[in-house]
Amino acid sequence: MQFIDLKAQQARIREDIEARLKVILDHGRYVMGPEIDEIEESLANFSGAKYGLGCASGTDALLLALLAKGIGPGDAILTTPFTFIATAEVVSLLNAVPVFVDIDPKTFNMDPAALEKTILAMESGAGDLPLPKTDNLPKPKGIIAVDLFGQVADYARIEAIAEKHGLFVVEDAAQSFGGLQNGKRACSFGDVACTSFFPAKPLGCYGDGGMCFTDDEELDKIMRSLRMHGQGDDRYDNVRIGINGRIDSFQAAVLISKFSIFPEELDLRQKAAERYNSLLAGSDKVVTPFVEEGNQSAWAQYTLKAAKPEWRDQLLKHLQEQGVPTAVYYPKPLHRQDAFADLGYAKGDFPVSDDCAARVFSLPMHPYISEEDQEAVAKAILSFGVK
Repeated sequence: MQFIDLKAQQARIREDIEARLKVILDHGRYVMGPEIDEIEESLANFSGAKYGLGCASGTDALLLALLAKGIGPGDAILTTPFTFIATAEVVSLLNAVPVFVDIDPKTFNMDPAALEKTILAMESGAGDLPLPKTDNLPKPKGIIAVDLFGQVADYARIEAIAEKHGLFVVEDAAQSFGGLQNGKRACSFGDVACTSFFPAKPLGCYGDGGMCFTDDEELDKIMRSLRMHGQGDDRYDNVRIGINGRIDSFQAAVLISKFSIFPEELDLRQKAAERYNSLLAGSDKVVTPFVEEGNQSAWAQYTLKAAKPEWRDQLLKHLQEQGVPTAVYYPKPLHRQDAFADLGYAKGDFPVSDDCAARVFSLPMHPYISEEDQEAVAKAILSFGVK
């Protein structure tokens, strides 16, 4: 049983991928070839954004967004501690300060109520909420909300809070490309949206890749410049300090081919998630995923919570013995990572994140998972007995 089966997907489109790669070998434009424009336009149209900008990774997408917004020393960016390090890493790389906000226990996404309380505490310097331990608390400039495990965050509330306090919003959609919220696609929220095309993502390439989305023409122009070393009118005219953040033509070609079957794969993921929900409905050992009304997850992962923290490791061992692969995202929240020790956060500062980190685990999930495999996974979970 595969946790993520990329071979089954490749079997459907192998000939098309090879044909597209041959075209690139023939035209020889390995960097910024015509495939880049094609995938940028296709994915922007799909998401509902005016502009799509391909880049080298999801991390570079986040970095480009913050660079374009002029983030640097003395600035603070509010984000969640229950995510991959890249979300906050880019903030620290720019010598700005990540300020963490706890999550909703059901969706695992940023809790808007906690967000506003944190902003107010930063503005007033009062309150008992955990804040970075710095002599001069930096000024909040923006928010990076994360669409964890495929479900879009509560942008109606997050964007309203941001507007009230004069902050910009970045949608970290690394796991949610293809998801929906009230008919609106992931990557169409905030000032800039960023996604990843890491191979395991719902839409992934065969290496690293990412994309930024925005409706702001000026932001798009700035990010395009930043992507190519701050390029101006030509490659030797540099108008700002940028990065080498380009996606290559081969990866764009893979994405073009994969995107041709992506809508169908989203439907298959949804059916697989519904099947898991039905099969596990009777378990008192795990809590199945919660999806907000009006949302449709992209199901980057199918993530359960052990009913009790002390059961998770027992469950994982039991599933391993039954031949079921699992993964844990994310066992150590960012506020407890050594990389952010200088912020002075401690275990317990974000109790929901700490609790989820101790309880969540993900099951095999991909568009081509068989009913038989899902039934075997469910049978293994339902046969678990507490020791």
